[in-house]
Amino acid sequence: MVFKRVGQSKAAHRAVFLALSVIVPSLVVSACTSDKKDINLATYVDQTEPADVLYNQGLANMNAGRLDEASKKFDAVDRQHPYSEFARKSMVMGAFAQYRAGSYDDAIGTAKRYLTLYPSTDDAAYAQYIIGLSYYRQIKDVTQDQKEARQTVQTMQDLVTRWPNSEYVPDAKDKIRFATDQLAGKEMQIGRYYLERREYIAAVKRFRTVVENYSNTRHVEEALARLTEAYYAMGLTSEAQTAAAVLGNNYPDSQWYKDSYKLLQNNGLAPRENAGSWISKAGKLITGA
Repeated sequence: MVFKRVGQSKAAHRAVFLALSVIVPSLVVSACTSDKKDINLATYVDQTEPADVLYNQGLANMNAGRLDEASKKFDAVDRQHPYSEFARKSMVMGAFAQYRAGSYDDAIGTAKRYLTLYPSTDDAAYAQYIIGLSYYRQIKDVTQDQKEARQTVQTMQDLVTRWPNSEYVPDAKDKIRFATDQLAGKEMQIGRYYLERREYIAAVKRFRTVVENYSNTRHVEEALARLTEAYYAMGLTSEAQTAAAVLGNNYPDSQWYKDSYKLLQNNGLAPRENAGSWISKAGKLITGA
């Protein structure tokens, strides 16, 4: 992605030149007559550079892959020229530079600040997208806490809701699907843990969460099979039969359904849906994955 430079006016060049022509002699005299350390002229020039120059330097560093330098330039625009149009642009570009550099917490903080100050601008959706991407990049394996997955879903869903026509919506939906699948996977991992230890009530709670809240993920198929197993082990045969029936209605060729059918058949039972069961009601929401 290459970012274009913004033109610097001749008037701005002349202003810097005239300022330096007056300041430099006085600095030389001061350095000769004072015991204090010499003033760093380079620092002074940096502090008085025009906003468009700093912004273009930030873009140049970004294009060259010097992300830390780019962040510093964009930050300098915000410090030296607060509330200017270049400061606004620099804030969102700074967030992007931080994201690209892997400084996700900094990117989130900068983008949130942008949304606080400029919630109605054209780049607001992009700032929201950067926040979502920063959470997404931090999603961990399902064996670990899924806080970032939840934050990804919330942030990206806010983007879809607030800016439905944004160019970032398609990718935001993809990220939501992935993060939702992670959350379902975490519930399944915990549910299996309880099932193996014959803590059936705790296991059912986790599998039920998958069926009711994550019915559009790939995990719902196994969740129904595990519910069949857990309910049967508890002696709740009607619920076990209903779980198997809903599984068969939605995934008739599934190995999970074949296993559930065999479990019931070996004990003289068959899948049979109880329309009053929560499983039957939840089954109507299943879309497959």
